[in-house]
Amino acid sequence: MATAVTAAVSFPISKSSSLPPRTSVVSPEKVSYTKVPSGYRNVFSGVKVAPIRAQIITEAPAKVQKESRKMEEGVVVNKFKPKNPYIGRCLLNTKITGDDAPGETWHMVLSTEGEIPYREGQSVGVIPDGIDKNGKPHKLRLYSIASSALGDFGDSKTVSLCVKRLVYTNEKGELVKGVCSNFLCDLKPGDEVNLTGPVGKEMLMPIDPTATIVMLATGTGIAPFRSFLWKIFFEKHEDYTFNGLAWLFLGVPTSSSLLYKEEFEKMKEKAPKNFRLDFAVSREQTNEKGEKMYIQTRMAQYAEELWDLLKKDNTYVYMCGLKGMEKGIDDIMVSLAAKDGIDWIDYKKQLKKQEQWNVEVY
Repeated sequence: MATAVTAAVSFPISKSSSLPPRTSVVSPEKVSYTKVPSGYRNVFSGVKVAPIRAQIITEAPAKVQKESRKMEEGVVVNKFKPKNPYIGRCLLNTKITGDDAPGETWHMVLSTEGEIPYREGQSVGVIPDGIDKNGKPHKLRLYSIASSALGDFGDSKTVSLCVKRLVYTNEKGELVKGVCSNFLCDLKPGDEVNLTGPVGKEMLMPIDPTATIVMLATGTGIAPFRSFLWKIFFEKHEDYTFNGLAWLFLGVPTSSSLLYKEEFEKMKEKAPKNFRLDFAVSREQTNEKGEKMYIQTRMAQYAEELWDLLKKDNTYVYMCGLKGMEKGIDDIMVSLAAKDGIDWIDYKKQLKKQEQWNVEVY
């Protein structure tokens, strides 16, 4: 009786092979054979033969660990969660906008005793005191961290936030106050604050100390960039010395709304070759066409230079603040990219994949 056999064969990936990419081959000695009923006998030219049926077994490709170009190594996320928050205390709370500014913005320093090991570019959650209209505890709100990992006091035991007090009149003419922003802006030294996190990896700094870092901020979106810039220009680290270019664009409505202006000017004075600073004050400045000076309007004045930078492998763009500014920046880049025969939207997707285009807007 003729006996048919079944061979279980897997094929290795080969660039020259025409086989599907997820197949692999094992050597002959690894082929296993299993007896099958003789019903598989075939007749060819009157001769009984034992056909071999090869079964191709596909194998899931081994996961390739993507090596991040950002400072991700050792990053901690979600150490503290809403059900078990860290209880910090307010150490300092200062209004940092002028009296005639449209709205108040406050800078607060909260104690962590080193228990929330955050990095520049991360966020923390804040659970405001009290209950909502349904009698349940308020949900947490996320805030970008405005201090470097060492904190404003340099001892790694504090975290700083930059918060605009939300107050507006609704359709019924009623005054509405944002729950968490008002809770934070009203903090007094010694008050307790429930904190969660840290969270986020999108806005982490690039590893490359020679990188060009373009930072685009509106209002309190300046928070993560203050953390970047403190690390770069105000601190000394054995494992990090910045030799690249940091270029900050900050958009605000009035000059009395410029946040951390004195700090940034000191940085520019300290490292003029490594730091560029451009403000866009929409209610007070205009461009040569008489248009209001929004952040994208200011950027348009450097459009060619910015586009040249974006074509380099070590340029990283970070955007934080109001959602609308991204479209304005897209409008600038579309025509510039088109001159080089490049579709900007596709190119931006490529930049995102390479971690060179990082956005956190609200």
